[in-house]
Amino acid sequence: MFKASQLRYFVAVVEEGQVTRAAAKLHIAQPALSQAIAKLEADLGVALLTRHSRGVTLTSAGEVFFEKARLAVSAEREAFQTAESLARGAEGVLVFGTVGLPPWLAHPPLVERFDELHPTVEIRLKEVPFPTLPIASWLAEVDVMISTVLSVDPNVWVDPLGSESPVVLAARSHPLGQRAELTPADLADETFIRSDPPVDPVWAATWSLDGDRGGAPHKQTARLPPTVQAMLAAVASGRAITISPAAQAAPIANAMPGVVAVPLRDARPIPLLLVGRKDRCNQSVQALRDVARSLVAER
Repeated sequence: MFKASQLRYFVAVVEEGQVTRAAAKLHIAQPALSQAIAKLEADLGVALLTRHSRGVTLTSAGEVFFEKARLAVSAEREAFQTAESLARGAEGVLVFGTVGLPPWLAHPPLVERFDELHPTVEIRLKEVPFPTLPIASWLAEVDVMISTVLSVDPNVWVDPLGSESPVVLAARSHPLGQRAELTPADLADETFIRSDPPVDPVWAATWSLDGDRGGAPHKQTARLPPTVQAMLAAVASGRAITISPAAQAAPIANAMPGVVAVPLRDARPIPLLLVGRKDRCNQSVQALRDVARSLVAER
């Protein structure tokens, strides 16, 4: 019977397309990885890979086996991640995912009330990339996130935190940066930050005001910046603008003197949400959700 590690090795080799790159990713020696794959093929009695000078490709049998192996490896990884989350909850640790702003800037009342009621819980931050689909996979390494609207995922819970007025983030030197306020109509011919797959299109629509402008922007940057910092750098340079909830825009503008936040009139509020995976509702997560619900109920 083959081992779980053999499946992980095989999936890594297929995803990387080369044994050399896969070995580096797995932090093991290339000969050891090659031997593990050869043993897997011997145990199964079928060739899974075709070796050539450029790397490896799947055989017809390998294509069928890869789909099953990928699912098994993913299930194993998720099982360990869920166990780690449950252990963190028992230890009084909460891993908060961030896309740019830490939670005490993204929604100060939530963190302040949580700290008051649960002072022994340690909040740890983990930077995550822009949301991708499925949302549950995007949340794989964190316990909770504060986010704007996301695509629906049956494996993710969502608690409302309220809503914020939208503002435009633009360079101080940009023509829009000189305005006291703006409307969606003022943004019709402006360049927004590009947001292509695999970024969640529902999340991306908030940051380009698609709902209030009747669709995606006509002008976008050539490519999606890899990080929030790179995105804000594009804004500060005057190459593009973006939308932000008002409360989150303030610390951004304070930290970047070249960027201004201009109020946006006649635009729908931006919902803020607390989100997490349904299989990661540990003790600390549940305590945070209780605080979020109490804050909403007090409004």
